[in-house]
Amino acid sequence: MTIAEQISALRKELHEHNKRYYMQDAPIISDYLFDEKLATLKRLEDAHPDFFDPNSPTQRVGGAVTKNFNTVVHEHRMYSLDNSYNKQDLLDWEARMCKILGVTTLEYTCELKYDGASISLTYTNGKLVQAVTRGDGVQGDEVTNNVKTINSVPLEINASDVPGTFTIRGEIILPLAGFNAMNAARIKAGEDPYMNPRNTASGSLKLQDSRLVASRPLDCFLYQIVTSQSVFKTQLASLEAADRWGFYVPKHYIHAANIDAVITYLNEWEDKRSSLPYEIDGVVIKVNQLAYQEELGYTAKSPRWAMAYKFKAEAVETQLEDVVYQVGRTGAITPVAKLTPVLLGGTIVKRASLHNADFIAGLDLHYLDTVSVEKGGEIIPKITAINTNKRQPNSTAVRYATHCPECNTPLERHVDEAQHYCPNTTGCMPQRVGRVAHFISRKAMDIDGLGAETIQLMMQKNLLHSYASLYDITEADLIPLERLAEKSAKNIVAAIAASVEIPFYRVLFALGIRFVGQTVAKKLAQHFGSIDALAMASAQELEAVDEIGARIAESVRDFFASAENLQIIAQLRQAGVQLEQQAKEGPVSNSLADLRFVVSGVFTAFSRDDLKVLIEQHGGKIVSSISSKTSYVVAGDNMGPSKKSKATTLGIPIISEQELVTMMKA
Repeated sequence: MTIAEQISALRKELHEHNKRYYMQDAPIISDYLFDEKLATLKRLEDAHPDFFDPNSPTQRVGGAVTKNFNTVVHEHRMYSLDNSYNKQDLLDWEARMCKILGVTTLEYTCELKYDGASISLTYTNGKLVQAVTRGDGVQGDEVTNNVKTINSVPLEINASDVPGTFTIRGEIILPLAGFNAMNAARIKAGEDPYMNPRNTASGSLKLQDSRLVASRPLDCFLYQIVTSQSVFKTQLASLEAADRWGFYVPKHYIHAANIDAVITYLNEWEDKRSSLPYEIDGVVIKVNQLAYQEELGYTAKSPRWAMAYKFKAEAVETQLEDVVYQVGRTGAITPVAKLTPVLLGGTIVKRASLHNADFIAGLDLHYLDTVSVEKGGEIIPKITAINTNKRQPNSTAVRYATHCPECNTPLERHVDEAQHYCPNTTGCMPQRVGRVAHFISRKAMDIDGLGAETIQLMMQKNLLHSYASLYDITEADLIPLERLAEKSAKNIVAAIAASVEIPFYRVLFALGIRFVGQTVAKKLAQHFGSIDALAMASAQELEAVDEIGARIAESVRDFFASAENLQIIAQLRQAGVQLEQQAKEGPVSNSLADLRFVVSGVFTAFSRDDLKVLIEQHGGKIVSSISSKTSYVVAGDNMGPSKKSKATTLGIPIISEQELVTMMKA
């Protein structure tokens, strides 16, 4: 398989797992395997930048929120962490950071990685005003009333050095003693026990009755203070302040003077983690100096200054009973192993992904094989090996499906891709349902209230033919459907009507054009301005757009070559959906047009992120590293010496934030 084929296959597979994990709550592989694949993809992309794709899983953070509670946008995004499973990864990580910062060594804090549910608490004038789950990192669910029932969460803080408003992040956990006591009571009452503390803690936050939450022995461990004020200079100082203010900060964290001290700490806790009264699944390592954290910044997914070191996963053996095949909205086929149920790390494992035909062939998998299954701290399993010594003499090899499991259409496999596809885009029900589900998703048209089962039912009753026919739906159509009351029907119709105000770039993403994710959709919308101009664009004109390659261009051309798709667009136009860029969606000015900026250091009037947004609003482009093509370096305090030296060597002008503001006003 070529490098391009490997990258393409990994991207497709990881996109599917992202959807299952974040949007469907139905993961089929472990975090460990997902992280391994993501790391492999990142290495391939770094080594072969010509294959860069802004919609790659490595660029996203990706994922969606179930709106059972009020949805709240985080003022400061809650990023996920990059994961490591070996010491060499940590050494490589430090080397990258030292190169960016122009230093030879770094100090760290090491904190245990609590296995619970992430939470963000906001305090104003010393009082708890809001508690929000992580959600997708951009927004989460408000669970303030439930969190207030947790005794270890202070409702008021009495300390003279507390900022007027700040946010503190942490983890809601269920200690093992409390978890065991809850299960003993359930068993005594004839009820099924809960499977593990993490899922029970997470589920507790979403209970409708806060009295039930109060009855559960939850704890809240805090580990990160977030504020717009420059209150601390180090992560260590912020932990000490949180402890002093009355937050529950477990005492197991340390200040590590160097990476060797970090590794010593990891070895210590790998051995004694089972002695703790609660579950952990690793250690979080952070650069101690906050100025360095600011300088290192973030990728699309995670902070560059933090790493989660995960402990080795538990593994068990079980039997492969069958292989079934699932169909995604693009027609991609995912094989899934059905396993004899086995208890693994507190959950019953019944299924595991088999990825694609090459993976199955590589395992030489047979029906009724004894397989080794492991997980990496979460509930998602992976098959790691086959015990051929236990293979039954009459077992038969698993042969990949030749026909779609839903519509029986012969499957196809493109020469440059690992997955098989069902080409019956118009008649295969999972594809039809998936396209509508994508269209109504929060980051697309944000039409709430319709699930996959309801969409399928509407199609079966000929109420819905494509996402365009959503705009013909009435309350009278919906009310007779199962599980839809009059109020729900009214809300759905209102949400459909409101979606006509969704801006063009999100409509373009909602159309579900293959390889056109959110970032690509925004670039295409800004460049062409309307659906008509985009539909008429040649492959050469498409590839002339920044970061749009031949594969994306071909996919866009194929989409608009379809008479069915053109008919759908005509229906959307008639419904009043935004099919061209509005003036307010464009840049504020073009004063920085064609200029490329590197932003480095800590600023006084703006945050680094705010400066980047301002530059883009005035037509400029943000780049991550200094090269001969860089126009300016915007420098604040604590700018990395290596960046300053490189800018000086290349003759790149170094300007202040005030000088940048002056340029924008020109």
